[in-house]
Amino acid sequence: MTTAAARKQRIEFGDFQTPDALAVAVCRRLHDLGICPDVVIEPTCGVGAFVEAAAQFFPTAKQILGFEVNNDYLEISHARLQGELASGRVRLAQADFFATRWQSILEVLTGSLLVLGNFPWVTNSVQSGIGGDNLPRKANFQCHNGLDAIMGKANFDISEWMLLEVFRWLEGRQGDVAMLVKTAVARKVLAHAQRQGLAIASSCIIKIDAKKAFDVSVDACLLIVRFNSALPATDEYQVFDSLEATQGQRVGHRMGVSIASLDAFDANIALVGQSPEKWRSGVKHDAAAVMELTRHGQLLQNGYGETVDIESDYLYPLMKGSDIGNGKGWRKKYLLVTQRYVGESTDSIRTRTPKTWAYLQKHADILGARASSIYVKNPPFSVFGVGAYSFRPWRIAICGLYKSLDFRLITPLEGKPVMFDDTVYYLSFDNEMAAQQVFTLLHSYEAKDLLSSLIFWDEKRPVKASILNMLDWSRLHTAKESPQQGQLSLGVCA
Repeated sequence: MTTAAARKQRIEFGDFQTPDALAVAVCRRLHDLGICPDVVIEPTCGVGAFVEAAAQFFPTAKQILGFEVNNDYLEISHARLQGELASGRVRLAQADFFATRWQSILEVLTGSLLVLGNFPWVTNSVQSGIGGDNLPRKANFQCHNGLDAIMGKANFDISEWMLLEVFRWLEGRQGDVAMLVKTAVARKVLAHAQRQGLAIASSCIIKIDAKKAFDVSVDACLLIVRFNSALPATDEYQVFDSLEATQGQRVGHRMGVSIASLDAFDANIALVGQSPEKWRSGVKHDAAAVMELTRHGQLLQNGYGETVDIESDYLYPLMKGSDIGNGKGWRKKYLLVTQRYVGESTDSIRTRTPKTWAYLQKHADILGARASSIYVKNPPFSVFGVGAYSFRPWRIAICGLYKSLDFRLITPLEGKPVMFDDTVYYLSFDNEMAAQQVFTLLHSYEAKDLLSSLIFWDEKRPVKASILNMLDWSRLHTAKESPQQGQLSLGVCA
């Protein structure tokens, strides 16, 4: 196999083979938790690390079954497990997870079941990008609406679908799931299980060092889920910092929402509601080189290094997410905002600002080739994330990508409201007094404690509009904590 083909295969199958030491540590932790299965299944057993560890730590298991789609890996597993295979307790078979009729296998197995392993660490969009077909049949299993699916919210990890399939295996029977997955995937499937009312008796997330184990920079964990329909289902779980840790943090679900700290959430539950003003995301345009300009002296320049001569009517000061997140001031950047509301005709630009129209026409091929289908049925040169709220002069803003609750109070600049990119969430106000009052409330201890209880800081975009909109800051009559010195500095000094 060529290097390129091997790389494609590793990406397609999310192929991160579990080190023997980690498989042993996982099985030891499961044994210490009192998990004692009658049958162990490893649906994607690779080179057999978990099968071998399971044979060691679960001596009373009557059957240990390993399945693997890659025949080369299966041969390695056969070689390393010769003794266990000879005893008849361990069995290996070639199987494609997505094509196997698992119910026909499961229905002949009796007793408690442990589904153990390490599912692929790859998303469906990456699979599509490399032409891979290691995918389940297409279905909107996350139940996203059309726009969310178009905007990329329906992108999912293959392991997420596989875990939910395994959860279905355990409906109506006693058993456990122990799987190495991305931490974000673990939280998603637990939230899904809670919404579906699955009979989860207990569950936990145990953090692992993915860099050490797999040489990848991602937050990963061991997810353990215990099913028992005879016991009441729980909407709480614990998070442990390592496989050796014995004290965890209470995490779970309330009101259909995943909660990072139940203690902090419960302490501030009186503030949970709906934000009096809706948090919005910045402008989406998918053409930064054309739509974003920078002033150098008296000249404007686009991302292609071209000098741009257009009217100022549709130009607005722009602050990027990195500006907001890093506490930077305005860097003389502008955004070309072609509409005041989504779907507005752009024809008036032609007569009102002919130089702007000529500039847009010059780059019409680039703007027309924007990949997202949201642009197809809208007027030429459209943008998204605009409405009446976009043009109120005062702003409170925060970048969703940064791992801190640092709100910024932003003034109008050059007589216009400041625009943001779509990594920024913001509130808008008609006057400074209203903005200042809410800014102070958002920096209160209670507000930050509630928001922090809702945020999982290891996520790629930890701060989300859905979280910010859960805080009803009108219930905060006085703020016990004033904004830090310098956070009230506005505009170019912000």
